[in-house]
Amino acid sequence: MLKKFLKNIALVLFLNLLIKPFWILGIDRSVQNVVGTVDYGFYYSIFSFSFLLNIILDLGITQFNNRNIAQNNHLLRKHLSGIIVLKLMLGGIYFIISLVCAFIIRYDSLRVMLLVVLAFNQFLISFVLYLRSNLSGLHLFKIDSFISVLDRTIMIVVCGVLLWGNLPITFSIRWYAFAQTFAYLVTAIITLIIVFKKAKAKFLKLRWNLPFSLLIIKNSFPFAILVLLMTFYNRIDSVMLERMLPSASAVKPELHSGEMQSGIYASAYRLLDATNMIAFLFSGLLLPLFAKMIKYKEKVVDLVRLAFSMLFTGAIIISVISFFYSGDIMHMLYPNISAQILAESSTVFGMLMACFVPISTTYVFGTLLTANGNLKQLNIMAGSGMALNIIMNLFLIPHFFAAGSAFTSLVTQFSTSLFQIILVQYIFKFKVNYRFLMSLAVFVAGVVLAGFASRKFGFDWKTNLLMMAAVSGLLAVALRIINFRSMFNIIKNG
Repeated sequence: MLKKFLKNIALVLFLNLLIKPFWILGIDRSVQNVVGTVDYGFYYSIFSFSFLLNIILDLGITQFNNRNIAQNNHLLRKHLSGIIVLKLMLGGIYFIISLVCAFIIRYDSLRVMLLVVLAFNQFLISFVLYLRSNLSGLHLFKIDSFISVLDRTIMIVVCGVLLWGNLPITFSIRWYAFAQTFAYLVTAIITLIIVFKKAKAKFLKLRWNLPFSLLIIKNSFPFAILVLLMTFYNRIDSVMLERMLPSASAVKPELHSGEMQSGIYASAYRLLDATNMIAFLFSGLLLPLFAKMIKYKEKVVDLVRLAFSMLFTGAIIISVISFFYSGDIMHMLYPNISAQILAESSTVFGMLMACFVPISTTYVFGTLLTANGNLKQLNIMAGSGMALNIIMNLFLIPHFFAAGSAFTSLVTQFSTSLFQIILVQYIFKFKVNYRFLMSLAVFVAGVVLAGFASRKFGFDWKTNLLMMAAVSGLLAVALRIINFRSMFNIIKNG
């Protein structure tokens, strides 16, 4: 399993590092600069709102299916038709509930129209993720790796033409949403064809089977609750910012308006999203591997340590760099914003990027607990995290705006990740490796010291940043947290 993990994580990291940084830094950043902070904040708050109800589209089916197919490959053909019909029905329910909720919180016609497009996008994303769960459940990681970057590749082409193709149109946030629709739709069709072929069915009969659907919902319901609760404490911040603070048309200066603060939060969170995409790939690969190893009672400790070491090392380096160079990075990405917005964005960015450390931890330990079926404990953790997040936001947003939400996220993420680490140790009873823990502590201290020292170097900030990253990487190798020789031996010899 270690060999399979390393070979496939190398491929998926290569593909995603090839495509997604350009998407985030080239396309998404350009859209934010073209449409402006207020318009992008308007879009992002509605996007987050559509994401909050995303669980209705899935009800935990994707995670349940990933684990189930990994342990029972023969069920793919049997379950495929019934689950697709169920997903279509859940999509209709999701649309209705989204529109009702939009009416309740008094969305105007412009917001509702954008919500309809983004809701359809969410359905397509959910459908693709379900289809991909079949591929990863069958351990077809190479195919899944290419599918994971297909939508972004298409969007880069489409948005690139819209932004820089000298078309006789004025680019607006609606074109951005429509480009996503096209990319997700094409990806869904291609992935469906691949999964259909792997199921070895001559044609797909879509049949509604009530007992089957109820059984799937019953089995996946604990996963649904977990996803719902975690989605809320990860995505509700921008919605609360936009709803709790006054509208840009009702407050001067508009810096403290809901749209502006949501836009400031979004500009920083999008970069956290970019790094999370990489960490999320580990989770998608680890879940079926853990599930199969647990079924056959294989030891998981070596895979846990390997995955955690790789993610933790990168997370610490990225988070500390983001803290020391937050102002420089945000100014490079958004050169046209005012000094006041830059100052607020930099503060929010520094705190949000620190969340990458606990989030990366969750992608290892939370995934292990999910594969082991510890959904009750995880749901208690996620429910507590959601409550903590909402309560802190209610108190901090009116006084500290986007920075208050960023601090809330930091506290919530560290609290929930610590809970998962303790729970894994309690259930699996791993032997505590004090030497490894000491190496981690020395590594964190060393990276922080490298950050302080790099600000004193007499070069431009980009050179200083690269030197700090290089020193941090060498420190991880010197402390044997990252052991390339061991990894090569695993790939070569298994």
